[in-house]
Amino acid sequence: MEQPFISAILITKNEGENLPDCLRSISFCREIVIVDNGSSDETVSAARVAGATVIEVCDWPGFGLQKQRALDAASGDWILSIDADERITPELAQEILAVTNAGSADGFYIKRRSQFLGKWMRHGGWFPDRVLRLARRSMAQFDPSPVHEKLLVSGNVAELHNPMLHFSYRDLADVLNKQAKYALAGAAKNRAAGKSGGIVTGFLRAAWTFARLFIFRLGFLDGRHGLLSAVTKSQETFWRYAGVEWAEGRRKT
Repeated sequence: MEQPFISAILITKNEGENLPDCLRSISFCREIVIVDNGSSDETVSAARVAGATVIEVCDWPGFGLQKQRALDAASGDWILSIDADERITPELAQEILAVTNAGSADGFYIKRRSQFLGKWMRHGGWFPDRVLRLARRSMAQFDPSPVHEKLLVSGNVAELHNPMLHFSYRDLADVLNKQAKYALAGAAKNRAAGKSGGIVTGFLRAAWTFARLFIFRLGFLDGRHGLLSAVTKSQETFWRYAGVEWAEGRRKT
């Protein structure tokens, strides 16, 4: 039986440390398409050595539109959207090949098992963390959101059994840098949508985020990692709303 034509799609910037392991994990895909946003490390060369199609761009339209560029460049019957810090296990690869061959659904959610500062997290919203990543190319598109983008499928969806692995952050500096980027992008998105913000709103939403993740979603069971995760996520939430006033360099007077 002929193997299904799956295109893996990625967006990258300075992912030379992560990319080789990621590419090895998706070697079962017939095509790999990467849209790179001006990497200054070995990302592009590593991708080309692995046989990937690399599209280099200088502008940054946001996560959703950037991933749509990769999807538009893919030619497979199916697309697998993956980030450079994620890995497809051999068990998941076999399951992906089986379901795409069977065609029982038009899209599939994949659970993520995430590592946070060296610990595999089980609580606090980390697992099962279902994300829609596998879909028929003709029925899929990304929303244009600048951050926390979603893959949209115009058909029926199901869920795969085997999880993929997610090596979310290299160290604490990586946590703070990424969450600052997400917070600022979220603040700009809220401002563009006309949503209200401010310090009080940010504080209240941050407090709820901490309580929801650390208490109600049992993040305390992950010990100090669960505590640090909840604190950093609540900090990101605070700036996403408090920063609306300063988004895109504008401040209310």
